[in-house]
Amino acid sequence: MAKPPVSVSELIEKFGPHRNDEPAGGWRGRGEPDKLVKTHCCFCGQQCGIQLKVKDNRVIGFEPWEEFPFNEGKLCPKGVKRYMQNNHPDRLLSPLKRVKGKGFVPIEWEEAFSTTVSEIKRVQEKYGKDAVAILSGVSLTNEKSYLVGKFARVALQTKELDYNGRLCMVSAGAGNKKAFGIDRAANYWDDIVLADVILCTGTNVAECSPITTDYIWRARDRGAKLIMIDPRVTPLARTCDLHLPVRPGTDSALMTAMLRVLIEEGMVNEEFIQDHTNGWEETKAVAMATTLEEASRICGVHVDDIVKAAKMWGEAKTSFLLHARGIEHQTKGVDNVVSCINLVLATGRIGRPGCGYGTITGQGNGQGGREHGHKCDQLPGNRDIENPEHRQYIADVWGIPESEMPVKGHSAQEIMNLIHEGVIKALISICFNPVVSLPDSNYTREALSKLEHYTVIDFFLSETAHHADIVMAGSLHEEEEGTSTSAEGRVIRIRQAVTPPGKAMEDTKIFLELAKRLGRGEFFQYESSEDIFNELRVASKGGTADYYGITYKRIEDEFGVFWPCPEIGHPGTPRLFEDLKFSKPDGRAVFNPTPYRPSAEEPDEEYPVILTTGRVVMHYLSGTQTRRLGGLLDLCEEPYVEIHPTLAEEYGIKDKNWMCVESRRGKVTLQAKVVTTIRPDTVFIPYHWPGKKAANNMTGRFLDPVSKIPEFKKSVVKISRADGPDTTPE
Repeated sequence: MAKPPVSVSELIEKFGPHRNDEPAGGWRGRGEPDKLVKTHCCFCGQQCGIQLKVKDNRVIGFEPWEEFPFNEGKLCPKGVKRYMQNNHPDRLLSPLKRVKGKGFVPIEWEEAFSTTVSEIKRVQEKYGKDAVAILSGVSLTNEKSYLVGKFARVALQTKELDYNGRLCMVSAGAGNKKAFGIDRAANYWDDIVLADVILCTGTNVAECSPITTDYIWRARDRGAKLIMIDPRVTPLARTCDLHLPVRPGTDSALMTAMLRVLIEEGMVNEEFIQDHTNGWEETKAVAMATTLEEASRICGVHVDDIVKAAKMWGEAKTSFLLHARGIEHQTKGVDNVVSCINLVLATGRIGRPGCGYGTITGQGNGQGGREHGHKCDQLPGNRDIENPEHRQYIADVWGIPESEMPVKGHSAQEIMNLIHEGVIKALISICFNPVVSLPDSNYTREALSKLEHYTVIDFFLSETAHHADIVMAGSLHEEEEGTSTSAEGRVIRIRQAVTPPGKAMEDTKIFLELAKRLGRGEFFQYESSEDIFNELRVASKGGTADYYGITYKRIEDEFGVFWPCPEIGHPGTPRLFEDLKFSKPDGRAVFNPTPYRPSAEEPDEEYPVILTTGRVVMHYLSGTQTRRLGGLLDLCEEPYVEIHPTLAEEYGIKDKNWMCVESRRGKVTLQAKVVTTIRPDTVFIPYHWPGKKAANNMTGRFLDPVSKIPEFKKSVVKISRADGPDTTPE
């Protein structure tokens, strides 16, 4: 059974996370690099350009890459420290196996591969193909994402495949498809600078997408107005023209109220609506069905501010709307997304300079990963796995009968539910830490303990890997060639700077060897990452995410290429819809009505406070990487609870007091950070920590019915003052 073989404290003592404060060779002993390798940051979806300093096959530092157009050398704190993962003392240097009472012990690759393959075969022979699942991550390149998807469907022949992007942008993707027929930000970021009004909702831009802040500042330097919508006064909101402190879970009510103001004030673009859209009358009727006073009561924003925001948007000549996980991590995340798009379409501000709409990608390859590989309902090129023509096309590319192509599987949380129920018996995961990142952490741990076999592929021993039977030491971002796709839709090159240390192995080689040992090696005949990319190009051809005209050489020569790019001579598409033709059968965009519906949980007498969660600038996702970097830990070593003075006073809590936050699923005890920059009915906890410090101890397994994304951004909790930290053993 996949349970930790020894105590968590023993695993941490041996495998970390331990802080690393010096680069390979130390600060004084590094010497001059042998080479500079132009590549990109391994963290968020901005994919900033960076040059890695390499000496003796180790990354020893970095230099700004000022020529790369997106960030022009600028980096956030994480980007500055990212190189220090290379040669980190916690780095896995060989495969491991779980030995009860001893922990994880090193083994040879032969044992790691043979054990994993024999267990997969045993489980599938006994329970069926779909009893084995894969959970993947979008820190992987496009090539590896494509490979994982193909491996699951061709080598394992299982339908049960999904990825941690399910916790990121799937609501945005689903909303974009509903409205535009294509899943990509409609504009490259240069259009932000040309906007007269910028509206940011559900995005802590300065901390989660810091370089995007520079684009907004440049717009403001030329006179742009900024509207920020968030329950917290985030750093960028402190300088904005109008902040709307929306109550968590009510975003669509606010957006629909703003649409009503646009209608009443005659600020909609009737000509654009008539010529280029469908669904307006139904959407208009829903907007007019709720008074501004009722919308204000629901969303917690004053009527005057709703009107002011709508007029600022409506009166502008150019405008840009940006959103991220704050509106997407909800059981109505897709509704929230299309309610934003309704504002863009109602004013016809799309497809021209300074006018657009962008979804800020959270994870490094959150865009490309879902387009080509490991999403349970999609095939490469953003094709639909349930569409017979799409299935046949990809089956032909892969050289398999269409009848062998698995059908649509389950989302990441649903896969964990099926593990908990005993339906899925074996799991392979790569670069995914669900014990920290999925909601209801106790439930996730219980589920993993029920597996008959679990193999993890990663470069550090994550909290989830504590439950593994076999751990395969994989590769860092800079240890393989590949491509990634940024938040803008720009396909960029990830260059191999070093090779994996010790006996660690490139992720690609691991999957190719597994496929071979499963008797399916004939379908995976690749000599290089470029070979995989060239097959991906063919697989994407004719899909909405068409990469066919993009090559490694073009990416290098042109500082990236924007998809869709259907032919070699095509220039790429930085700005979508310039011809006002949308990716729908009739070429028209679609309005989607969004009548308000409550969240899965609402405050009550027992649990009267709203909990929302999010990121901080110093850390990334589940913290597997950033909780090991000393320079980042110096800035934020522990999680905390942001609480408004009014709410704190009600419970006798002062700044830095210990306090307990508890939901129906679990609790944490953390120190209070009393601030005036949060709603008085809401507390905030960053989610980058595991165990007794995990924000996801409290969050619920409630899913958006379309995107299947969990409701991380709204849980109901009770709070109390505590005497000190929770010291019980994990």
